[in-house]
Amino acid sequence: MTEKQKMLMGILYNAEDQALIEERNHAKSLTRQFNEHWEDKGRRNYLIGQIFGSLGKNVHLEAPIYLDYGYRTTIGSDFFSNFNLTILDGGGVEIGDHVFIGPNVGIYTANHPADVKRREKGYEWALPVKIGDKVWIGGGVTILPGVTIGDNSVIGAGSVVTKDVPANVVAAGNPCRIIKEAEEGDRYGIIDEKNGQQSIK
Repeated sequence: MTEKQKMLMGILYNAEDQALIEERNHAKSLTRQFNEHWEDKGRRNYLIGQIFGSLGKNVHLEAPIYLDYGYRTTIGSDFFSNFNLTILDGGGVEIGDHVFIGPNVGIYTANHPADVKRREKGYEWALPVKIGDKVWIGGGVTILPGVTIGDNSVIGAGSVVTKDVPANVVAAGNPCRIIKEAEEGDRYGIIDEKNGQQSIK
């Protein structure tokens, strides 16, 4: 069994494997080009098509971005991320439709052994991260391996998400905890304060 196969299975693998290093170097080359040519819309769109596993329509990423593999991340339609999005995607990252991500967000699928001997030899494992539809992730959020964030939820700025977050909630903190359910106005439209009526957007 190859180290890549082990990575894809979510079991312990050696990240210093030459084939994996070459894949990460390829992703670095593509993202460097993207970051250097952000003003050229045509080239930028071509490059993100080469970087990611799949993309929906109307995807916008502010430069710079950083990824381990790139092809292990899929992004849905109507996506926006602000500056300095970092995705360590060996375990796979799935992002739904209508997702907004603030600046300086890290999505990490890789984990390292507490055993220093194995850690020094380059061993790690990777667990998938899934972000549902219509999720808003605030600036400076860290999402750790194996986490799923449910549809329509909001993650407050600066949070460290260590466990799954259900749908339709606002969660924040370190570690991230549910604060409240998403307000009906937040979920379904904007409340017109003048007459108390809800307008669907």
